[in-house]
Amino acid sequence: MGFIKLATYKLISFDKIPSTQTYALDMIADGNASDHIVIVAEAQSAGRGRFKRTWVSHHGNLYASFIFSSDERDPRLSYVIAVAIAETILSFGIVPQIKWPNDILINGDKVCGVLIEYSGRFVVCGIGINIKTSPTVEQYKTTHLNKYANVDKTELLNRLMRNIDKWMRTDFAVVRARWTDLAIALNKPVKYRGESMELIGINENGALVLRHGSKYLMAYGDEISI
Repeated sequence: MGFIKLATYKLISFDKIPSTQTYALDMIADGNASDHIVIVAEAQSAGRGRFKRTWVSHHGNLYASFIFSSDERDPRLSYVIAVAIAETILSFGIVPQIKWPNDILINGDKVCGVLIEYSGRFVVCGIGINIKTSPTVEQYKTTHLNKYANVDKTELLNRLMRNIDKWMRTDFAVVRARWTDLAIALNKPVKYRGESMELIGINENGALVLRHGSKYLMAYGDEISI
């Protein structure tokens, strides 16, 4: 394990641990967390995504969990993180797409997943980006960055940290507009509580805007499927 001061972050690195996300949450529970810590691992033996799904975590890809101070839950953070990741990938000349709320795709195939969890006065943003390999997953197609460009992992992390800081400082109206530019499935049917509705976009508070006939609905959280 190593501690390196990098920009405004403290970087804690491992060769292999069960989960960077679990390690970050344990740091918070033990009173050892502070703002702008990032835990990275070369590989994980128990990586996880949303809904407790397994995140296959072989060597060569980026597995990182960012700890930030957060006094309250903010649904807008999900979009901020998604835009920051997409802009980072775009900086390597690769064109990404965002699948609501924050999965990152390339040509329709998933290259990155995000898990955001709140604990005490902190939030942990877990990010997994396929660089060298892409696992076979039953539910969806996957890809990796090196199919499209030569991406160095250290440089990817450096750019990602800078972009997260940049977009966290950006007015949400600008984030919202950029997310909308990059999002797929806008103005297309989605499932919400078992019914088909049209995905219109997101509002200024981070709520998902849906249309059902002539009615508009606002939804938060993982309540739709695309």
